[in-house]
Amino acid sequence: MISLENAGKRFGPRVLFLEANWLIRSNEKTALVGANGTGKSTLMKVLAGLESLDYGAENRTRGMSIGYLPQEGLQLTGRTIFEECLTVFDGIREMEREVERAAAEMASLDHASPEYASMADRYSMLQERYHALDGYALDAQVGAVLTGLGFVKQDWSRLTDEFSGGWQMRIALAKLLLAKPNLLLLDEPTNHLDLETRNWLEDYLKSYPFGYILISHDRYFLDVTIDRTVEIWNKRLTIYQGNFTKYLSQKDERRAQLIAGYKNQRDQIEHLEAFINRFRAQATKAKQVQSRIKELEKIERIEVPEEEAVIHFKFPQPPPSGRTVVEAENLGKSYGAKHVFAGGRFTIERGDRVALVGVNGAGKSTLIKLLTGDEPATAGTVKLGHNVLAEYFAQDQYKVLDPDARMLDDLSRAAVKVPENELRSLLGCFLFSGDDVFKPLGVLSGGERNRYALARILVSPSNFLLLDEPTNHLDMRAKDVLLDAIAAFSGTVVFVSHDRYFIDRLATRVLEVENGAITAFEGNYEDYLRKKESLVESQVSESRPGAPASEKQTQIRRSAQDDKRVVKQAAEEVKSGADDEQEAAKPKRLNPIKQKQMEERCAFLEEEIPRLEAAIAHTEEQLGVYVSAAETQRLTVLAEELRGQLEALTAEWEDLMEQLEG
Repeated sequence: MISLENAGKRFGPRVLFLEANWLIRSNEKTALVGANGTGKSTLMKVLAGLESLDYGAENRTRGMSIGYLPQEGLQLTGRTIFEECLTVFDGIREMEREVERAAAEMASLDHASPEYASMADRYSMLQERYHALDGYALDAQVGAVLTGLGFVKQDWSRLTDEFSGGWQMRIALAKLLLAKPNLLLLDEPTNHLDLETRNWLEDYLKSYPFGYILISHDRYFLDVTIDRTVEIWNKRLTIYQGNFTKYLSQKDERRAQLIAGYKNQRDQIEHLEAFINRFRAQATKAKQVQSRIKELEKIERIEVPEEEAVIHFKFPQPPPSGRTVVEAENLGKSYGAKHVFAGGRFTIERGDRVALVGVNGAGKSTLIKLLTGDEPATAGTVKLGHNVLAEYFAQDQYKVLDPDARMLDDLSRAAVKVPENELRSLLGCFLFSGDDVFKPLGVLSGGERNRYALARILVSPSNFLLLDEPTNHLDMRAKDVLLDAIAAFSGTVVFVSHDRYFIDRLATRVLEVENGAITAFEGNYEDYLRKKESLVESQVSESRPGAPASEKQTQIRRSAQDDKRVVKQAAEEVKSGADDEQEAAKPKRLNPIKQKQMEERCAFLEEEIPRLEAAIAHTEEQLGVYVSAAETQRLTVLAEELRGQLEALTAEWEDLMEQLEG
């Protein structure tokens, strides 16, 4: 699809990458990784056609479509969310109008006339194209994607202008997913997503029919969505097969091989130099010396770039608290008529690392504020235990910093006993290096000040930390430092994070805030998911006592994974237009034109399905006779494609028949 040949790019005087050779094939799921500042986002812009190369060549398949999601900066205005998403299908919607115009014109023509025959051919061609593009399910597709990305149905009719930057990026992502370009370029797509929405996006990308390239600092997200990793390192592009975990392993192996090759080469160079120096003055050895000199000049030197220093930072351990850190009884919070949660009962013990989970807006940040005492409870009580000293890191923590203080000076005052070189190493880990450490805090961006505020908490923690989205604005290196420091912390931690890897590695308990209730689960996030699934299974069992267990489990899996069911449900919701049960219960009459189109499509499918079945049988017969390995592979791929087509057409026929009979 796209190929880079000896590609290079500068950023001012600094070279980002050189001699890059990369063939981007269709259907490949790729992660683009590298340290901050190596040029990942710049390379994405080159692939998107927004920037040009300074060296080398780029070639791409003619007619291919590319969709690009930047990290931030998009602003959509003037339409409702649903209308904005439907603009992706402007071409298909115009085709629908053409189909309707052709049908209306056919109705006014003499069926025996040549004009009618010509118009009938055009109508049939348009109708086939419209159906192939899934034109009947556009509203359903939009509804399914918006629901998956966390927009409730009431949001669909709101103007895009009403939504903040993070939600604007979700709308832009929804449009890209609906457009289904041949190549998706997603730069930090999970930055503005909660955990549940991130899980939905993982499932969506795993079934995406084309290729994509991701930049992300979420290890778990990369592990489950990619099969190839491209790293920008030492101004070069290196390609690894496999997910992110395999890339890390292969990178270590490759570096070990590079170091071994470097040592062997040094031995060879030293041996040649020793021979040259020893016999340079002897005329009888002049020929051999010149031969060694030429051999030495031809050696292409192996360079081993300096590896990023691994920062191991430990919290200064705080004074111990009592065994019970928090005790909540019948805890509730409301804002006027809006009830966030009620009836919360839980206890947090010393040493617990508690993850708060729930969709955006469920009340996780509100619960943290109740635990810190920053907000009063509407009902019930929150009691802190003996000698509990709470410290709160908010999403807007930077607002409490002194804007006139220089970064290193402010950090030194917060950690008097920590040597300056250790403080500078810690700041470097949080992406502050060189003269950055002498900047006044007031000149930093919001994200930079939040990173600094988190580093400041690390050097002088209390024994009860409450962290609201501490991993925002952090790269993987900084996340690892934070994770290791908290894991070795002797105090108690309650945190909100949308990073699955971070939660899995850290949490010993989970508090779920959902549907106005707070529920405690023992174990990490994986344990929480298993227990949630078990609860859903038991609920299904109670609602259908006669159903066998295996059927219930299948039903649960399908309800979570079957995209067709999600699309169909969204279609029913969009077409209903209201929640009036009586109106929804009334039988719906099909538009006569659409009914005729559907009947014609059914007739076509009833002819096409037997043809595909015959083609599959013929291909399987050919597979029974070995000709060559290549031919066997070709026939195997062909058989799989035919089976996929047969399954899709059969499902489509069943759906059409259900609508016609209903």
